[in-house]
Amino acid sequence: MNVRYIDAHCHVQFEQYAEDDAALIERMRNEGVVGIVVGVDLESSQKAVALAEKYEHLFASVGLHPNRVADEVFDAAAYRALATHPKVVAIGECGLDYFRPTEVNDEVKNKQKEILRKHIELAGELDKPLILHPRPSKGTMDTYRDLIEILKEAKTRYPDLRGDAHFFVGGVAEEEALRELGFTVSFTAVITFARDYDAVIRATPLENILSETDAPYLAPASRRGKRNDPLAVIEVVAKIAEIRGEDPETVRAALLTNARRLFGLPA
Repeated sequence: MNVRYIDAHCHVQFEQYAEDDAALIERMRNEGVVGIVVGVDLESSQKAVALAEKYEHLFASVGLHPNRVADEVFDAAAYRALATHPKVVAIGECGLDYFRPTEVNDEVKNKQKEILRKHIELAGELDKPLILHPRPSKGTMDTYRDLIEILKEAKTRYPDLRGDAHFFVGGVAEEEALRELGFTVSFTAVITFARDYDAVIRATPLENILSETDAPYLAPASRRGKRNDPLAVIEVVAKIAEIRGEDPETVRAALLTNARRLFGLPA
């Protein structure tokens, strides 16, 4: 397979693909698209690993999404067992979400922080990158502020800690702080129809950017309102190049290199 793109964050194990996952995954192979299939709880993490086992061009990440911490007790032993699989290249989706819970109080925040720290311990212990979900409350950067503080503290214990802040919605200052801590940022197909991210895409060094789809969510402008899939990463990469005013092939090759480096994927 001639690998041309890496979708750093997709959920092709979700029920939205139940009827055509094999056909979609074959199309990904034909288009040279590798996918990091990301778990959001134990069941979806197990499914991600099963898909990665089955297909050479799929890899997995295992973790408990911050919006699921109230519904599932984090079983560190179960996640550790999954994470030792050779096709598991990251820990997550984990992080902080102050946007979606109906009530965001100190108890909710502290619970999310506690589970995030458990993911950090697992990533540090196994020397695997984190896939982070930081979603701030409206009009603020509160999750980024808290996340950066937690990561700074964690780096003293795990100096090689690294990862990606997925669906990045922070500003230039937040990107710089994450970069200093060894973290990349990734952008979704939202950039094909929203201009909110242009400034940070231009300001971020190319070697610190990843491309992703968060499929089945966030379809590009060409498919607004429809189910998304990892093939949209081709449009994401093209849009990043257009926003930066750089050669599309140079950007494609760089983003491929960045993802390979972070996730330790074979060349």
